[in-house]
Amino acid sequence: MSKQIINTEKAPAPIGPYNQSVKAGGMLFISGQIPINPATGEIVSGDIKTETHQSMQNLEAILSEAKLTFEHVVKTTIFLSDMSLFAEVNEVYGTYFKGDYPARETVAVKGLPKGVNVEISMIASINI
Repeated sequence: MSKQIINTEKAPAPIGPYNQSVKAGGMLFISGQIPINPATGEIVSGDIKTETHQSMQNLEAILSEAKLTFEHVVKTTIFLSDMSLFAEVNEVYGTYFKGDYPARETVAVKGLPKGVNVEISMIASINI
Protein backbone atom coordinates (compact mmCIF):
# COMPACT_ATOMS: atom_id res chain seq x y z
CA MET A 1 0.00 0.00 0.00
CA SER A 2 1.31 3.43 -0.85
CA LYS A 3 0.64 6.60 1.05
CA GLN A 4 0.41 10.20 -0.08
CA ILE A 5 1.26 13.16 2.12
CA ILE A 6 -1.18 16.05 1.81
CA ASN A 7 -0.28 19.44 3.26
CA THR A 8 -1.58 22.93 2.50
CA GLU A 9 -0.45 26.45 3.32
CA LYS A 10 -4.11 27.21 4.15
CA ALA A 11 -3.73 25.31 7.44
CA PRO A 12 -1.04 25.67 10.11
CA ALA A 13 2.30 24.06 9.32
CA PRO A 14 3.12 21.06 11.52
CA ILE A 15 5.10 21.96 14.63
CA GLY A 16 6.78 18.58 14.91
CA PRO A 17 7.71 15.44 12.97
CA TYR A 18 4.31 14.83 11.36
CA ASN A 19 2.21 15.95 8.38
CA GLN A 20 -1.16 17.65 8.24
CA SER A 21 -2.63 14.55 6.63
CA VAL A 22 -1.83 11.22 5.04
CA LYS A 23 -3.92 9.50 2.37
CA ALA A 24 -3.72 5.70 2.44
CA GLY A 25 -6.05 2.80 1.73
CA GLY A 26 -8.92 4.98 0.54
CA MET A 27 -8.81 7.04 3.73
CA LEU A 28 -7.48 10.46 4.70
CA PHE A 29 -6.05 10.70 8.22
CA ILE A 30 -5.90 14.32 9.39
CA SER A 31 -3.67 15.32 12.29
CA GLY A 32 -5.22 17.19 15.18
CA GLN A 33 -5.80 20.85 14.44
CA ILE A 34 -5.66 23.56 17.05
CA PRO A 35 -6.85 27.18 16.65
CA ILE A 36 -3.83 28.61 14.86
CA ASN A 37 -4.39 31.18 12.14
CA PRO A 38 -2.34 29.78 9.23
CA ALA A 39 -1.68 33.26 7.80
CA THR A 40 -0.12 34.62 10.99
CA GLY A 41 0.94 31.50 12.85
CA GLU A 42 -0.71 32.97 15.95
CA ILE A 43 -3.17 31.28 18.29
CA VAL A 44 -6.73 32.47 17.77
CA SER A 45 -8.23 33.00 21.19
CA GLY A 46 -11.02 34.90 22.82
CA ASP A 47 -13.60 32.25 23.54
CA ILE A 48 -14.07 28.54 22.93
CA LYS A 49 -16.46 29.09 20.00
CA THR A 50 -13.83 31.18 18.17
CA GLU A 51 -11.19 28.55 18.90
CA THR A 52 -13.45 25.77 17.64
CA HIS A 53 -14.30 27.64 14.42
CA GLN A 54 -10.59 28.15 13.67
CA SER A 55 -9.81 24.48 14.32
CA MET A 56 -12.66 23.43 12.01
CA GLN A 57 -11.55 25.90 9.32
CA ASN A 58 -8.06 24.42 9.46
CA LEU A 59 -9.53 20.94 9.02
CA GLU A 60 -11.69 22.17 6.16
CA ALA A 61 -8.61 23.57 4.37
CA ILE A 62 -6.87 20.19 4.62
CA LEU A 63 -9.97 18.35 3.41
CA SER A 64 -10.22 20.79 0.49
CA GLU A 65 -6.58 20.24 -0.47
CA ALA A 66 -7.43 16.51 -0.69
CA LYS A 67 -10.53 17.37 -2.80
CA LEU A 68 -12.84 16.28 0.03
CA THR A 69 -15.49 17.92 2.24
CA PHE A 70 -16.92 17.36 5.70
CA GLU A 71 -19.37 14.94 4.03
CA HIS A 72 -16.43 12.53 3.60
CA VAL A 73 -15.57 12.55 7.32
CA VAL A 74 -16.32 9.25 9.05
CA LYS A 75 -14.60 9.74 12.42
CA THR A 76 -13.50 12.63 14.59
CA THR A 77 -11.80 13.02 17.92
CA ILE A 78 -12.18 16.16 19.99
CA PHE A 79 -9.76 16.94 22.79
CA LEU A 80 -10.82 19.58 25.32
CA SER A 81 -8.96 21.26 28.14
CA ASP A 82 -12.13 20.98 30.25
CA MET A 83 -15.41 19.10 29.72
CA SER A 84 -17.31 22.22 30.78
CA LEU A 85 -16.54 23.49 27.23
CA PHE A 86 -18.35 20.55 25.61
CA ALA A 87 -21.71 22.21 24.89
CA GLU A 88 -20.21 25.26 23.16
CA VAL A 89 -17.75 23.19 21.13
CA ASN A 90 -20.51 20.77 20.15
CA GLU A 91 -22.71 23.67 19.01
CA VAL A 92 -20.02 25.02 16.66
CA TYR A 93 -18.84 21.58 15.52
CA GLY A 94 -22.38 20.58 14.48
CA THR A 95 -22.70 23.52 12.08
CA TYR A 96 -20.00 22.05 9.82
CA PHE A 97 -21.97 18.88 9.04
CA LYS A 98 -25.23 18.32 7.18
CA GLY A 99 -26.92 15.57 9.16
CA ASP A 100 -24.95 12.37 8.52
CA TYR A 101 -22.63 13.01 11.43
CA PRO A 102 -19.40 11.03 11.76
CA ALA A 103 -18.56 8.75 14.67
CA ARG A 104 -16.84 10.69 17.43
CA GLU A 105 -15.38 10.74 20.88
CA THR A 106 -14.71 13.78 23.01
CA VAL A 107 -12.26 13.67 25.87
CA ALA A 108 -10.83 16.12 28.35
CA VAL A 109 -7.06 16.07 28.65
CA LYS A 110 -4.59 17.58 31.08
CA GLY A 111 -3.09 19.89 28.47
CA LEU A 112 -3.03 20.69 24.76
CA PRO A 113 -0.32 22.17 22.53
CA LYS A 114 0.35 25.88 23.06
CA GLY A 115 -2.16 26.00 25.91
CA VAL A 116 -5.24 25.94 23.65
CA ASN A 117 -8.63 24.65 24.78
CA VAL A 118 -9.55 22.46 21.79
CA GLU A 119 -7.88 20.15 19.28
CA ILE A 120 -9.79 18.15 16.66
CA SER A 121 -8.59 15.33 14.41
CA MET A 122 -10.49 13.57 11.61
CA ILE A 123 -10.55 10.52 9.40
CA ALA A 124 -12.27 10.83 6.02
CA SER A 125 -13.22 8.21 3.43
CA ILE A 126 -12.17 9.11 -0.09
CA ASN A 127 -14.73 6.74 -1.59
CA ILE A 128 -17.92 8.39 -0.31
